[in-house]
Amino acid sequence: MNKLKSIPVTRRTVLKSLSLAAAYSILPRAARANTIEGKLRIAQVGVGGQGKTNLGALLRHPSADVVALCDVDSDKLAVAVELCPEAETYRDYRVLFDEMSDEIDAVLVSTPDHMHAPIAMAAMELGKHVYCEKPLAHNVVENRELRLMADEMGLVTQMGIQLSSSIGQRMTVEYIRSGLIGKVSEVHVWSSKSWGSDDDSLKAPVTEPPEKLDWELWLGIAEERPYRNRTYHPALWRRLVDFGTGTLGDMGVHIFDTPYRALKLTAPLSVRSECRQPNGIYHPKSVITEYTFPSTSYTAEKLKWVWYDGRNAPPASIPGLELEEGMRMPEQGCVMVGENATLMMPHHSAPRTFPRDLIRSVPRPKLKPIDHHGQWIEACLTGGTTGAPFSYGGPLCEALQIGVVANRFPGQTLEWDADNMRVTNLPEANRYLSRKYRAFAS
Repeated sequence: MNKLKSIPVTRRTVLKSLSLAAAYSILPRAARANTIEGKLRIAQVGVGGQGKTNLGALLRHPSADVVALCDVDSDKLAVAVELCPEAETYRDYRVLFDEMSDEIDAVLVSTPDHMHAPIAMAAMELGKHVYCEKPLAHNVVENRELRLMADEMGLVTQMGIQLSSSIGQRMTVEYIRSGLIGKVSEVHVWSSKSWGSDDDSLKAPVTEPPEKLDWELWLGIAEERPYRNRTYHPALWRRLVDFGTGTLGDMGVHIFDTPYRALKLTAPLSVRSECRQPNGIYHPKSVITEYTFPSTSYTAEKLKWVWYDGRNAPPASIPGLELEEGMRMPEQGCVMVGENATLMMPHHSAPRTFPRDLIRSVPRPKLKPIDHHGQWIEACLTGGTTGAPFSYGGPLCEALQIGVVANRFPGQTLEWDADNMRVTNLPEANRYLSRKYRAFAS
């Protein structure tokens, strides 16, 4: 394990991000190195859970060279080293960037949500291309900062919504944009998962963190607190407002993606949630959130958009959706109600229309498979494009996380001014658009 150094973390703002980006008057180092080496030298931060899946995808690609691995959990890191024994290992991403800046071209971020933005921003400030797991960031302002930095630096980015590259979801986009069901007036999106809790306190007793875990580094920019067993690491952090984004922010990224992309939506105008009162600790266990979006050429003049999760999912009824006998609603998915027909896109499945024969009456779009990770790697090497760059993932996650903010004000409509990044009718909501970063030691 490399010797660690303590490097302070500071809060980035949009203006600071832009000024830092403007300081780079030459191409990022990664863009120059790729043309010489022929392989993309990648550092991966976070190698457990989805991180292990991401690492496997990188190692299968012939143009990827994983040169560094970083994780705050030594057990997770040890497993990753078995897959990639030549990589340098770190537990602090700041030390990795300090010591190996000249030896990496790109960074893959696969940590808990609250550390996505600090790590991705630090990588981009060094001119590194970035692949970041979904959701892109933990709050609205971070999403905007990452998008602006990527645009200003001209970096190749990809958000980890692998399903957006699947043929089924891309096919759905093609069908909607071709006018198959007509202009869409309603969108219903849902997940029966429940990344939340209705408890109003943390039940597990305070304990010493396990030897394998660097608790200080796991907390990162979050406020200091004692470790509690089976509360934070490795996966239950998604339920907690300080670390995860709940079911809406997590699964919503996947399930919003197809209709949001197909309809070419932008920022919402307003959002309203129905859920339990906030307790400042956990995300709600069950939510219904309704958005209003500006109309586009693919929508009716007014578009109704409703999210359901936990016990509210799937929704009990949707206009124009008449299931055949023996057919059940999927546990996760979306439905778009058009002026001529209705289309359902179950999660991890192919689209179907109501009436059923409509989708069979038109030619099936001819689409080639896309490797989501490979697309990013190749784009980094050639200067190409990706399907889910931060210019797309940032606005998508902003929309989702305005909904997460609305969960703190159940029953109240939040009017959203995206240009000025503020809730106009409920000023107290604006405090939840960003967070203060803690300076943490190694």
